[in-house]
Amino acid sequence: MANFKEEALAYHKGQRPGKIEVVPTKPYATQHDLSLAYSPGVAVPCMAIAEDESLAYDYTSKGNLVAVISNGTAVLGLGNIGPEASKPVMEGKGVLFKIFADIDVFDIEVNTENVEEFIATVKNIAPTFGGINLEDIKAPEAFEIERRLIEELDIPVMHDDQHGTAIVSAAALLNALELAEKQISDVKVVISGAGAASISCAKLYLALGVKQEHIFMFDSKGLINTKRKDIDDRKRQFAVDASFEDLAAAMVNADVFLGLSKGGIVSADMLKSMAANPIVFACANPDPEIGYDLAIATRKDIIMATGRSDHPNQVNNVLGFPYIFRGALDVRATCINEEMKLAAVYAISELAKEPIPEEVGEAYGQRNLQFGRDNIIPKPIDPRLFAKVSTAVAKAAIDSGVAQKPITDFDAYKLELNKRLGIDKKLIRNMTIYAKQSNTKIVFAEAEKYKVLKAAQTVRDQKIATPILLGEQDRIKEIAEEFELNLDGIEILNPKDNSCDDIVNGFALKYFEERKRKGVTLYDARKTMRERNYFGAMMVKEGMADALLSGLTRSYAEVLRPALKVMGTESGTKKVAGMYVVLAKDKPYFFADTTVNLNPSAEDIVEIAVLSHKTVKKFGLEPNLALLSYSNFGSAGGVDAEKMRKAKEILSRDYPEITVDGDIQANFALNEELLSEIFPFSELVGKKANTFIFPNLSAGNIAYKLMDELTGLETIGPILMGMKKSVHVLTHGGSVKDIVNMATIAVMDARFKKNLV
Repeated sequence: MANFKEEALAYHKGQRPGKIEVVPTKPYATQHDLSLAYSPGVAVPCMAIAEDESLAYDYTSKGNLVAVISNGTAVLGLGNIGPEASKPVMEGKGVLFKIFADIDVFDIEVNTENVEEFIATVKNIAPTFGGINLEDIKAPEAFEIERRLIEELDIPVMHDDQHGTAIVSAAALLNALELAEKQISDVKVVISGAGAASISCAKLYLALGVKQEHIFMFDSKGLINTKRKDIDDRKRQFAVDASFEDLAAAMVNADVFLGLSKGGIVSADMLKSMAANPIVFACANPDPEIGYDLAIATRKDIIMATGRSDHPNQVNNVLGFPYIFRGALDVRATCINEEMKLAAVYAISELAKEPIPEEVGEAYGQRNLQFGRDNIIPKPIDPRLFAKVSTAVAKAAIDSGVAQKPITDFDAYKLELNKRLGIDKKLIRNMTIYAKQSNTKIVFAEAEKYKVLKAAQTVRDQKIATPILLGEQDRIKEIAEEFELNLDGIEILNPKDNSCDDIVNGFALKYFEERKRKGVTLYDARKTMRERNYFGAMMVKEGMADALLSGLTRSYAEVLRPALKVMGTESGTKKVAGMYVVLAKDKPYFFADTTVNLNPSAEDIVEIAVLSHKTVKKFGLEPNLALLSYSNFGSAGGVDAEKMRKAKEILSRDYPEITVDGDIQANFALNEELLSEIFPFSELVGKKANTFIFPNLSAGNIAYKLMDELTGLETIGPILMGMKKSVHVLTHGGSVKDIVNMATIAVMDARFKKNLV
């Protein structure tokens, strides 16, 4: 835990403190640019807005800007920690808005617990924003603050702590009831917790059809009923004319349990007392009201959801709030009303029952993922949420009369949404989720380096894989102690140590048998197997591990050569090649070959292209290949241009399923508008090239390194393609993050090679 705390602090501090920044969206390189951005050019939109305030949406960022506002009185599970201490959470909420819905955020921390002062502050700054997301404000003040701001402002306002959980759990409830074959008007609902989220959930359940007399809500003092005098108006609306001694008594024959209280308060016996096909939403975090494993072991007919990501059916607010605000902003809604919230509920509910994209199932290590008891709500990474929920909310705003800028072409709107959100970081998130679905073992061959040990600890702690360290145990432990790394339970092997003699001798015999007619003696084989890259490669070949990572301190050849000698290439492949992923905002781009083949022939280019096509497919993306050159479709001669043209001919003949064109210059491959204008016949028109095959190693290596250094875009790699087993070469001197990313890719590669998906 101490190490995690330090890691969290280091993450937030970094080279640039905090998690969000403001960047210009218009050119600013020249004096003319600056004259337009500020004086005198800025006066023109100022005067236009002065005449018509609505033009602020056209000439400023207001229409895509949300304030995440808190006073820090009810932060996560931390309680009243104050406005400054709440800032990391508010910045985090801003990150979620951006990555899931491309909404910009300013986080605002208000230093007051006085309701009137808080409301006045928000009203005074409201002209800056297109919407207000209230966050982590304690009840009952939160209710009054939200109600007043909705009444007194003409932009969308929502307290996500209240409504986010309500919307997502309501969607889950609809689907759970369908699976349980129960009518919503008949079910008995027991709720543990009477805070803002619980009350909002109960109100939304009523709107869906649950009867008020069927809801039994408990606070810390017991059942909220008509006999109690210690409840406020918000709780009183759920006061029932009934008495239960405790929560256990109320649970008897209950159809639905919703927990928004504290962990461990529901026992197995309480669960057994519920009606058939019980629906249990145990949403306390980090510990649910009843543990998931205990619950499913107790009732085989249970339909269960929690607030945790490591169990099925996570009730996660991120399924709702980014898209609700996206839809509200896009039609300039004056508020977020009940119709819009219900639209989000039904959209999320419907989406769970639609065919689920293969990449979502792959990310969770499940084939044919489909609607059912373990899948009653969409996964947070489901890319369809963006367009589905945003569109539903926008339509509801229009239909309910609160939209100031109605959308007339919703098909075009959906296309715009799908283009809007880049998938760079989503790619990494999906890879990580996918990696966590297996128990893959990764050999780290250079374990006497801090970066490798830190990455191995991270890989273990994040459950990406099980690390195996190669190196001198005393030195590894010395480094771990120096930097306070926790390597408990991680296996350490030293091929040069006598303790590994049996393994080394066994590996040597097998290596000798395979290479004795290639000049290798048994003595040579034993000596070779003491070298970590050979030893690690043999571990993978013999099934003692699933993947090998090395190269942080070694040359590429020093890692690749042993792997090729020990494992060889995958079936049907003669060549291996290296690929880098460049993570641009709009999408990832794949560069090959960047690390292996010095001057490939046309036939080699074909093999590299086929390997690249297969690799990009593993990422859940459709590869569109451009064979790059200094020439466009025969416009110039020369060896490189001619071999790329020949490679295109072979690929079109032998692999018609691959979308590929060339020879083509990089600017035309990247600029779809330019390509369609000048070369409308190209097979890449309308396809958007995302995979670039270079004519030689110099071109590929130079290109990705320039992208890495000059653009600031993140790169991942090198991904070694064509090996029989999962082996990947680390970037010389790479960071801990680079090593963790490569470990994630190594797991993905190993699983595909095992045909687990």
